[in-house]
Amino acid sequence: MTITQLQYIVSVDNYRHFAKAAEACHVTQPTLSMQIHKLEEELGVLLFDRSKQPVKPTELGQKIIEQARTIINESEKVYQLTQEATGNFEGTFKLGIIPTIAPYLLPRFAKKIAAKMPEVEIVIEELQTNQIIEKLKKDQLDAGILATPLVEQSIIERPVYYEPFTAYVPEGHRLANEEFILNSELSPDDMLLLNEGHCFRNSVLNLCGSPGITTHSNIQFESGQFETLIKLADNGFGMTLIPYLAALDLEGQHRGHVKPIADPKPTREISLVYSRTQLKINLIETLANIIQSSIPEKLLENSVDVISPV
Repeated sequence: MTITQLQYIVSVDNYRHFAKAAEACHVTQPTLSMQIHKLEEELGVLLFDRSKQPVKPTELGQKIIEQARTIINESEKVYQLTQEATGNFEGTFKLGIIPTIAPYLLPRFAKKIAAKMPEVEIVIEELQTNQIIEKLKKDQLDAGILATPLVEQSIIERPVYYEPFTAYVPEGHRLANEEFILNSELSPDDMLLLNEGHCFRNSVLNLCGSPGITTHSNIQFESGQFETLIKLADNGFGMTLIPYLAALDLEGQHRGHVKPIADPKPTREISLVYSRTQLKINLIETLANIIQSSIPEKLLENSVDVISPV
């Protein structure tokens, strides 16, 4: 039994496809299949049910694969201890970030992290919350940036900043003349929402107190981008809520339609999340410090009114 063989079976479990697993391991499929077959012969058990598509581990195979993940993580600690001692980070760091954060946060810190760790290949992928969690559990990501708190025992949350919600209220709306918006004035009946899968949508619905979908005559509106919601609002289809950093990026008359929400300001907690088995803790902490140095200082203050994304 070798570490390489264990890496192969973990890869097949991750991708549930031999060809994709081989590609991820940078070997040919025959090589990967042969090594897994040798491991199965050595153990005297079948690790994968190859008759199913996608490929699925057997019941015993799944237990062995979970143990293989632990062994691989433990073996990597030797290399990681050296990096932590010297402060010289190398290799690849894979980061997932949700779409309602990525466009407004990434430009603020991307160059800084690249300059701070020039020997590290930083791979950033835009994913939704459930995808980040799944990839963290399978060791396909080193960390994620998303809204917390979550209900995930295997995931550690490292809060980085606290981002208030702001209201985008266009001309002609019932709240257009207000200097600020009260929580009690928010209603799902005229609230433009992100579509299903976005945790910011869940937070808005939790804040408004009841589920709702904005409609105008026979048209139902949902979108995956704040920019679309803003344009719909400008055309008389309601109002929307956007995070503080997104509001800062608005220009001209759009900036004038942004209104603060009265205290206690509804806020989302943004965290770096990682698996409990994660080895690159120092690198993650370095990333957290860079992010905090790249945003308005007032966002570092802990809010007492964090709105849950779940």
